Amino acid sequence: MADALAAPQPIGRPFSSGELVTVMSHFHRAEIARMAGWRDRLDRTSNWAITVVAAMLSISLSTASAHHGVLLFAMLLVLLLLWIEARRYRFFDFYRARVRQFERHYFAQIFSPQPDFASDWLLIVGESLRAPKFLVSQRVALARRLRRNYIHMLLILLLAWILKLSTPSLLTEGVRVGFVGSVREAVSAAALGPIPGLVIVVLVGGLYAGLLVTTFLTIGHDGELSFGDVHV
Repeated sequence: MADALAAPQPIGRPFSSGELVTVMSHFHRAEIARMAGWRDRLDRTSNWAITVVAAMLSISLSTASAHHGVLLFAMLLVLLLLWIEARRYRFFDFYRARVRQFERHYFAQIFSPQPDFASDWLLIVGESLRAPKFLVSQRVALARRLRRNYIHMLLILLLAWILKLSTPSLLTEGVRVGFVGSVREAVSAAALGPIPGLVIVVLVGGLYAGLLVTTFLTIGHDGELSFGDVHV
């Protein structure tokens, strides 16, 4: 019974200072590799989104026979890629934060020691190894990726869609170059099958209003982003 109630003992022998430095350096290198892997996945998703935008703009604006729905479809594809990238960003943010713990609390103290600088960062790293948990929500990840890349691509698609609807020569073959005579004509041209143009315009306007609110009204500078301005 006494053995069962005894305090748990650490497994293995304690590390010497040299062994500890070796373990720290190898672990730091492994975490950088993980972070770089997820960073590469972010770049791939952004590249796919840029390719989608460029291809759909080329198809839609190059000929009047291309339906304006091509640009709406492009918006949906970019939103799908944004959702995928936000999920990947949550993994990247997790490993980036761990690497920054090493940089701020270990390597920075070697290169520029601060006697009053103290932290329980090793306990934080240890707990994250035992029970990994995301540091940001999906909504915050979406806001960060929107702010960095995707809001610009989506605004380009919106401007192209407005140009398509407001330019008769981009909607019908043989029509003179110029703009529509009224907003009502542009709204009517936004019809998609049996769905009236006004409904499509309202839906697109609501979508972009929500995107702008998510982009600019979500707090994004917390955690490791609070230190410095060199971050993704």
